[in-house]
Amino acid sequence: MASRRQEVLTAALDLLEEVGIDDLTVRRLAQRLGVQPGALYRHYPSKRALLDAMVGHIVAGAPAPAVPAGDWAGHLRAMAASGREGMLAHRDGARLLATFYDPGPDAVASFMRIVEVLRAAGAAERAAVVATDTVLAYVNGFTMEEQARRAATPRPERDRDFQAGLDLIIAGIGATLPPAP
Repeated sequence: MASRRQEVLTAALDLLEEVGIDDLTVRRLAQRLGVQPGALYRHYPSKRALLDAMVGHIVAGAPAPAVPAGDWAGHLRAMAASGREGMLAHRDGARLLATFYDPGPDAVASFMRIVEVLRAAGAAERAAVVATDTVLAYVNGFTMEEQARRAATPRPERDRDFQAGLDLIIAGIGATLPPAP
């Protein structure tokens, strides 16, 4: 059953690449798999659960960056770049991530890694959560706009713009942290 569940997830991700999120339907997915739509609910209880599983797959595929301990800004930059690349690797990837209801364990773990890096840098718990949420919202929003525009701007320019915006956010976070010893 687990392999069939993975087959459904893989087929859904493939269909996302072909038709985009707006035309990704359970009926179309069932047709692709040669089954009745109701058969898919044995593996995912709703379309929402399937979309959340797709989000989990994208998040799990984004590698955790290797950054020296104590380099909170480098960690944020690396996590943001990794998340952006994960979304860009899938048609409508950013829109898909913006729709999740249940983030799943991989997304929660990724979020908490960033919070812990900021806590280690001296941020209060609530400030670390707000900063993490702000960085992730920026990454998702920037990438959503990037995908919506169908990448009319050359990639090197988009990369520079992404980094410039991220640097502004990181500077703001840095201003709230206690001075390094």
